[in-house]
Amino acid sequence: MSPLISGIHHITAIAGNPQKNLDFYTGILGLRLVKKTINFDAPDVYHFYFGDELGAPGTVFTTFPFEGARKGTKGTGELTYTAFSISVDALGFWMDRLAKFNIPISTPLTRFGDKLIRFKDHDGMGIELIANDNDDRKGWTYGNIPLKYSIRGFYGATLNLKAKELTANLLTQFMDYRFIGDESGRFRYGTKGEPGDIVDIVIDPNGRQGVQSAGTVHHIAFRTANVDSQLEIQEILLRNGYHVTEVKDRNYFKSIYFREPGGVLFEIATDEPGFAIDEDEAHLGELLKLPEWIEPQRSRLESRLAKVELKPEQYG
Repeated sequence: MSPLISGIHHITAIAGNPQKNLDFYTGILGLRLVKKTINFDAPDVYHFYFGDELGAPGTVFTTFPFEGARKGTKGTGELTYTAFSISVDALGFWMDRLAKFNIPISTPLTRFGDKLIRFKDHDGMGIELIANDNDDRKGWTYGNIPLKYSIRGFYGATLNLKAKELTANLLTQFMDYRFIGDESGRFRYGTKGEPGDIVDIVIDPNGRQGVQSAGTVHHIAFRTANVDSQLEIQEILLRNGYHVTEVKDRNYFKSIYFREPGGVLFEIATDEPGFAIDEDEAHLGELLKLPEWIEPQRSRLESRLAKVELKPEQYG
């Protein structure tokens, strides 16, 4: 029987200035803008999706850029670091590239045998690049980053919690995750234990609660094949006492949401139908795409949304 959940689908963060957000993730990190739309729950705010060539599940980092948003604070009950996967020989390239743009980075660290560096984006978002030889995804480039050094997609995510037992039980009993191991107070879980499905729990029993705003993660979404498997998961979660939303149509996937016991917002999102349903694959992310229900308000929205320009070539 195939697992209902196969790893991470996407991670969504809150950001500040939309143009700076676009510049950082496409220009500096070299991710492809695969969709420019609006926050379906707050239509006056953009929703950017960054990923590989087609925005495959497991590669997509998304943002809600609120112009003028204050900075959030990292703390417990939050996803504090989003980890991207790179090839083993790419670490030196990325250390040089980030230094070129005056982005402070950590000294190289070692975790579960893999080398990594940590840094923050312009809003304070926690990012890791983990060099490993266990990822055959090809990544994406606009041409400003050699393909062999490009980001492959997610490696995993770090949850900062006051306790792990209830969250670990949720992952292993109801979400097809298994315990992989622990190291220096970090507890690792995965579906297969490969880049794109890793969830680490770091425990901080006396930590202060994080405050969500610019530079913090809003939610993490886990991937499931289709609506049928999503409904199975929904039923399992409801039957075991989790407060799960109804299925929400996000155009490019269907979603359900619930809070895990430590306070992090979890989403289960379908792999289907993907980002090419309303744009040609060669032109993903070029136009503002709106769901049908708000298309009649396009003129009003376009007048309110900040003007942004995709210009990764300026970050050679």
